Amino acid sequence: MQIPRRARELGITVGTLPTGPLNAITDVAGVRVGQTTITGDGLNTGVTAIVPDGYAGTLPAAVAVGNGYGKLIGTTQVEELGVIETPILLTGTLSTFRVADALLSWLLDRDLRATSLNPVVGETNDGHLSDIRRRPISAAHVHAALDSASSDRPEEGCVGAGTGTTALGFKAGIGTASRVAGPGRVGALVQSNFSGLLTVLGAPIPAEPIDADGNSCMIVVATDLPLDSRQLGRLARRAIFAMGRVGSDFAPGSGDYAIAFSTTRTPGYQDRELRGPFQAVTESVEEALLNSLTMARTTTGFQDRTAHAVPHDVIRNLR
Repeated sequence: MQIPRRARELGITVGTLPTGPLNAITDVAGVRVGQTTITGDGLNTGVTAIVPDGYAGTLPAAVAVGNGYGKLIGTTQVEELGVIETPILLTGTLSTFRVADALLSWLLDRDLRATSLNPVVGETNDGHLSDIRRRPISAAHVHAALDSASSDRPEEGCVGAGTGTTALGFKAGIGTASRVAGPGRVGALVQSNFSGLLTVLGAPIPAEPIDADGNSCMIVVATDLPLDSRQLGRLARRAIFAMGRVGSDFAPGSGDYAIAFSTTRTPGYQDRELRGPFQAVTESVEEALLNSLTMARTTTGFQDRTAHAVPHDVIRNLR
């Protein structure tokens, strides 16, 4: 059985910009990630929580929609006001609403004066490997992910919201990466679950199609650059573009979303300065998507269905 390895450990270097120290979304100061994983008895699912410091005071943010076939809770207020005011949580499709309710309870316990909150919760459909109709996510699972959020490099592959996901014909999951962009950093975390032909640095890697219900991708982008909501929207759109670099076919049943936020509240960037951040987000999302695959393990789940990990020897031979 092969050992999960990040793309760079397999000799795959995406782009030209330097990575942050962890090559992860948590390279952006003040961003933490926590995860809860549920496996066994026909279940492969979980929760991934992206928790930026200072979210309660609202942080600049934007959402981009590649294809709106999904259940991303909280988008209209983010679009209207240009901010997030809660952590961002990811899970399986039919657990989205339970996760949002549990997130609200967690927030209300910490702010006794709050009368209105806009939870942001995204999903992909992990029903190929998990008994999705059981909706197994409880408040305890959500709270554990939030309470365990850390600035360490997040676990990748079959963990949290990526425990039961597949992408590009292989087992996939959670992936993360980062880039240094001038005076700041851009980091990405992805939940991969979409169709297409896996492409690594332009080389296709064919696989048997997986007959899975739902094909989607959630992308969360964090930066400490002083970007406003409109500029973050431009960043989020480029995050979705990066899916094409790894072979997404952008199928009509795919819910492809990107949420971008800045940990800096005071805008101070000119549009002409965005070339670096655009390159940074494209490279970091592409590498995060590859990590979501190379860090995944072959998994057998609901109704004995199996999704196989991408063979590392094939990727090494691309060098």
